[in-house]
Amino acid sequence: MQDLPSWMSFDMELRGRTELQTSLGYIAGKDRTYELTRVRGGMTLSPFHWLTGYAQFHDTHALGLPVRDVASNMRDTFDLRQGYLNFHYESKLEFFAGRQELKFGDERVVGISDWTNNSRTWDGFDLRFGSRNRVDLFSTSVVKVYPTSLDKHGADLTFHGMEGNITSIVPGTSIQPFVLVRTSAQALSQQGVPGHETEVTFGSFWSGKLPHGIDTSGTGDLQRGSYSNNSIHAGAAIVRVGYTAPGVPWKPHIEGEYDYATGNPHRNPDHASTYDQQYPSNHNAFGLVDLFGFQNIKQDRLNLSLAPGDNFFLLLQGGSLHLASMQDGVFSGDGSLLFAPPRGGFKRDGIGSEFDASAKYIFHKSFVVNAGVGHFFPGSVMTSSDHGAPLTLGYLQLTYRFTVSR
Repeated sequence: MQDLPSWMSFDMELRGRTELQTSLGYIAGKDRTYELTRVRGGMTLSPFHWLTGYAQFHDTHALGLPVRDVASNMRDTFDLRQGYLNFHYESKLEFFAGRQELKFGDERVVGISDWTNNSRTWDGFDLRFGSRNRVDLFSTSVVKVYPTSLDKHGADLTFHGMEGNITSIVPGTSIQPFVLVRTSAQALSQQGVPGHETEVTFGSFWSGKLPHGIDTSGTGDLQRGSYSNNSIHAGAAIVRVGYTAPGVPWKPHIEGEYDYATGNPHRNPDHASTYDQQYPSNHNAFGLVDLFGFQNIKQDRLNLSLAPGDNFFLLLQGGSLHLASMQDGVFSGDGSLLFAPPRGGFKRDGIGSEFDASAKYIFHKSFVVNAGVGHFFPGSVMTSSDHGAPLTLGYLQLTYRFTVSR
């Protein structure tokens, strides 16, 4: 648009996803078909070479789903999703102040959870050094969504940390160490003692290409700190190893994955050992049905991806889920306790297994079609706790994005 100033641009996203889900809430026969809609619009202003401002609104709804079944990440009526100033010097120094996204590594520890209708943002500050090798220092608080009023964070900044990206040490490899600190003024220990929480998570994400078509990625971290009068002793690991067959049609890539997040065995009453998943993008972390969080869980998974065309991708995957500790509970995708173990713990550790198939097609870079189906086969942990209904999720998603600039 010739009439638009060169220092101004607009972006827009229209997204709709039709979902069919059986056994909603693990209730047999409770089938639901609904439409998740998302509209986003953003404006970028760059009045000076050292300053960029960005503001973005969104409007999200869950059509056809009863209000009692609408999750907190499905609906937010016209709200400010992002709004920040970026002070920058060339590409070596940037300072973000305001409401913004945080995305590190593969987003399994800190991410925006873009598959959800609202997705996640933070209020606060992020100071970034470097380009190829980069360090982020941030002090923020996650934004809480209020579906019918303005979104806001808590009274204080409660999530702080440092994250780096080192690409120059090992060829073809990115190493991304991090230290994260979460604080809370309200914590109730295992003994019922109220107090404060200070939790430190330190570890690293890595991603690399090895010779002969082999690739690897993953994350390892430990958590320490205090939860009222309890001490935190937890950790997690994700390991993936893949292989791409050279010169084969459809570029088949097979990948094995193992995930582990500690649970609390309750051997030491002063130790809180359930891993805290932080702020992950959990979609398809444990299957397309998105039933579980990265807490007290183990997973073995095998993936096969195919690329019939440059803009067409297929994914087949199967996984087996288990408890890390049979004396701890099962956790949902948002990190909340789905149900606690029976007295004496579960007799077996099998949560269940899942098989998924999905496809993605990109048309002219701006129009994306996603479709998929996932089925969860409940194991003994679920069937023994009145959560034994098999679940199937099918979806068709259409996304259109465009930018208007001079």
